Amino acid sequence: MEFMNRSNQQVQQTHAPAPTGVPSGPRGRGRGLNAFKGLRIASVVLLFATTILIVALVWLVMRGNVGNNREAQYIQNDRLQAVFLNGGQVYFGKIQDLNSKYLRMTDIFYLRVNQVVQPDQQSTQQAQQNDISLVKLGCELHRPSNDMLINREHVIFWENLKEEDGENTVPGAVKKYMAQYPEGQECQEPTQQGDNNQTNTDN
Repeated sequence: MEFMNRSNQQVQQTHAPAPTGVPSGPRGRGRGLNAFKGLRIASVVLLFATTILIVALVWLVMRGNVGNNREAQYIQNDRLQAVFLNGGQVYFGKIQDLNSKYLRMTDIFYLRVNQVVQPDQQSTQQAQQNDISLVKLGCELHRPSNDMLINREHVIFWENLKEEDGENTVPGAVKKYMAQYPEGQECQEPTQQGDNNQTNTDN
């Protein structure tokens, strides 16, 4: 009799129900598969969105570079360029590099307006023409080098200049200056410039 009771107890323990908190059987496996599929779909969607974002960023960068290259292709390397700034200053020289952030120039000239204290009484028009002179950058007090970087935000527009030999034109004056000073500009000391100006005034 005791042997039979022990057998019945073992059979009951073998067929004891599983805990309610742990899924078992086909339903539990189905829920696990659904959760796995949902996680996999979410990962694919996230990867796809990240790929689209990266492609969009690359496209924007490439579009900006293409725009700059299109503008730079209009530079005629065998000619001078004029760069007009929003402050009224104009620089003449060679544009070496051009992008969305800066413009790089070399061989730079600019126009200087000389103030005439006593204009010529005989010809006012001639005096006004003599007020403007073309100056090579480099002999100023701070001695700048022959290389300038200009912020593109200050550039209104730039243009290529024609090749002309007339001394009354910027290309002609620059060509004459280059022929006169083939080894570069010769700067004088400020005191010597003052003496020269005094001598010219006395004459």
